[in-house]
Amino acid sequence: MHTTRLLKIKPLFLLPLFMAFGCNGNAKNNGQGGEDDSLAIDTVEHHVTLLFAGDLMQHDGQIKAARMADGTYNYDDVFTRVKDEISEADLAIANFEVTLGGPPYKGYPQFCAPDEYLYASIDAGFDVLLTANNHCVDTRERGLKRTIDMLDSLKIPHLGTYKNAEERAKQYPFMIERDGIRICLLNFTYGTNGIPVPAPFKVNMEDTVEIARDLARARELNPDVIIAFPHWGIEYVQQPNKQQRALVAWLLSHGVDHVIGGHPHVVQPFEVEERSDGKHLVVYSLGNYVSNMTKPNTDGGAMVRMTLTKKGGKTEMTSCDYSLFWVSRPATSGKKNFRIFPLSYPIDELNPAERSLRQRFINTTGTMLEKYCKGIKERRKE
Repeated sequence: MHTTRLLKIKPLFLLPLFMAFGCNGNAKNNGQGGEDDSLAIDTVEHHVTLLFAGDLMQHDGQIKAARMADGTYNYDDVFTRVKDEISEADLAIANFEVTLGGPPYKGYPQFCAPDEYLYASIDAGFDVLLTANNHCVDTRERGLKRTIDMLDSLKIPHLGTYKNAEERAKQYPFMIERDGIRICLLNFTYGTNGIPVPAPFKVNMEDTVEIARDLARARELNPDVIIAFPHWGIEYVQQPNKQQRALVAWLLSHGVDHVIGGHPHVVQPFEVEERSDGKHLVVYSLGNYVSNMTKPNTDGGAMVRMTLTKKGGKTEMTSCDYSLFWVSRPATSGKKNFRIFPLSYPIDELNPAERSLRQRFINTTGTMLEKYCKGIKERRKE
């Protein structure tokens, strides 16, 4: 039996008007007249830690490795070694790049994962899942509907795909409040691999006209911070292209505070851009979180962590760092399942072939980040 842990947050879809003016509303001393306290500044310091992870993939090799003798699937060992790092964040967000269309299950090129993969992702500590990506329509109407239904049935906050325009209007832009900090999340994709989105379903697309409308609606909800999650870029390329950089500039100039990207399946540079309005974290690609890809630099990825601090009505990013991890496959390890290893994890469990591949990932991705990262350092475990 699967037991879902208690979530640390709740999505706020339709907000009462008074919440736009703060938790205290705009009453005057309990209606008795006197001094107006509606503009009182909260002097308490609030903190929220967020963790961002990349693409949760599910290829045929992963499905086969997780299949048990009784026909069920078990992914527990996949996430065991990263669970603590994910769970210690107040809000952990990842890109769920599969559909849950039900059996028969399959991997590339049109993904349909067992439900147990969702259960394991939740148990690993992820609080919010992004669903707008190029594979979200792989199993057409059946997969779109069932993926949304599964997430809703488990009360997992999600954004990016919707059953119809009415549901999208109610649920998006996506708002979360944690420790008095109101966070708006946006998620959109460059495309759906040429597969049309079946009516009446809606998938958030990389359309600046639509994104501008969403940002206008977001500002009406009075967020403290807006974070955009674009699904973009060129696969297997470790540097962002001109289109990614241009979209970052556009998003920041239109009120987005931080940009966290995915899709290339390899890690691309991270940077903190300092402007007159504060510091903005830009992550071009977090890479894969777990997959069966064998192309160079796809066998690992990064988790990026940031802290938001709010005091006196002002919210800013007060720290950010990253940690790298590497994924061992059964073909190399001789073990039954895929296993995610933080680079800080003792390598005693790894055989010589695994250690060699892990070091190759460090030599390429780690060296690239040391060279191109700006304003964000590697998080080293004490």
